[in-house]
Amino acid sequence: MSHVGWLSIVPPLVAIVLAIRTRQVYISLFVGIWFGWTILKGFNPLTGFAEAVEACVRVFQDPSNTKVILFSTLMGVLIVYTQYSGGMQGFVDWVVGRGWVRTRKQAGLLAWLVGMVIFVESSICVLIAGAVSRPIFDKVKVSREKLAYICDSTSAPKCILIPLNAWGAFVIGLLSEQGVREPVRELLVSMPFNFYAILAIGMVLFFVLTERDFGPMAAAERRVRETGKLLGDGAEPLISTEVLMVSTKSGVTPKMRNMLVPILVLVVMMPLGLAITGGGNLMRGSGSTAVLWSVIASILVAAVMYRVQGIMSVRELTDQFMKGAGGLMPLASLMVFAFAIGATCRELGTGPYVAEVARAWLSPKLVPALVFAVSAFIAFATGTSWGTFAIMMPIAVPMAQLMHVPLAPAVAAVLGGGVFGDHCSPISDTTIIASMASACDHIDHVRTQLPYALTAAGVAVILYLIVGLVG
Repeated sequence: MSHVGWLSIVPPLVAIVLAIRTRQVYISLFVGIWFGWTILKGFNPLTGFAEAVEACVRVFQDPSNTKVILFSTLMGVLIVYTQYSGGMQGFVDWVVGRGWVRTRKQAGLLAWLVGMVIFVESSICVLIAGAVSRPIFDKVKVSREKLAYICDSTSAPKCILIPLNAWGAFVIGLLSEQGVREPVRELLVSMPFNFYAILAIGMVLFFVLTERDFGPMAAAERRVRETGKLLGDGAEPLISTEVLMVSTKSGVTPKMRNMLVPILVLVVMMPLGLAITGGGNLMRGSGSTAVLWSVIASILVAAVMYRVQGIMSVRELTDQFMKGAGGLMPLASLMVFAFAIGATCRELGTGPYVAEVARAWLSPKLVPALVFAVSAFIAFATGTSWGTFAIMMPIAVPMAQLMHVPLAPAVAAVLGGGVFGDHCSPISDTTIIASMASACDHIDHVRTQLPYALTAAGVAVILYLIVGLVG
């Protein structure tokens, strides 16, 4: 494969450095695309800028890219529909009203289970788990820091392991951009190697069941048991319900089925769509088509349900549709830039160049561990997993292929490293939302969660080293 030499690594490096320094992932990705096309067009910045814009436009020439972007935007519609119709509130009321939770351990298990069940999107997972669990945690005297940790560590790690959501669709799109012939299959095969996500979820369950903690979290739990203070002195809790959650329509009785039925349709339609597009073989199905069919079917079912019940008029359905779609436009924009920088790196031959250089001094056995460490650093510094996926996947996939390293561990290393930053970086939206949903001081949440995340990351590096040595 051809490349332009060391210049091929400049665009992704520019994107990484700018994202770390400015925290502006969107601008950083576009600047990286601009640098790439400036190099390809003879170092003419004006021509490079024009081609960078065209590269973003060309993203939509690929039907798979367009379907993934549409799916992610439409997920916002489903989220708003289930909140405005009272479906989410009905689910919260049902769980709280059963009276099944009376101990600290049971409260922790409830938060963990709710976090695991809601997998359509990481933010909505955190919001529901926090809303359901917070009053119960306060009653049984569990610290807000512990609630924030449980909600946060069962959001992004879980979403990347259950690809029936925008996360899976996005990764499938990135793999397709790198020429992976069966991206759905490759994503599924990589899951057992996503050590960080598995460890993060497993550690939450372990600490809930054993009621043991260490570091700042142990101090927070002692504070609650000894003084009854749910928050530390001087803490400034972030409140979520008025800011992040759409209120149930006035006069509507919350009903759990108004959330569960659309989500069930979404879940059932995913494998069905894969089977249909794959001629009966799920592994060969079109992930982008399946997810788009799924969310459209879910929205249609929801709209019919709410109209039949008299919850929303046609005008309200339209208004809430636009509100939900508009709310996820930033995500759609990120995906456009992510696909575009991946295509730019492919034109530059970034992956092949990095692989050639690495082969000269880096043992293939170290590739998974190195990819994980670099991805984790970028994600933590920038606060975004998806931006990290966009930067690292065009590098990791060609590197693994040309160095004859198994692709699944390399893909998993990118995903695991990205998730590390998404759920523990202080500037990550998921981390901020976890603080809000739990009514916890944000810095206290980051400070108490980080030792757990670093422990899981350290073990993951060791496991990737072992996989490299034995693989």
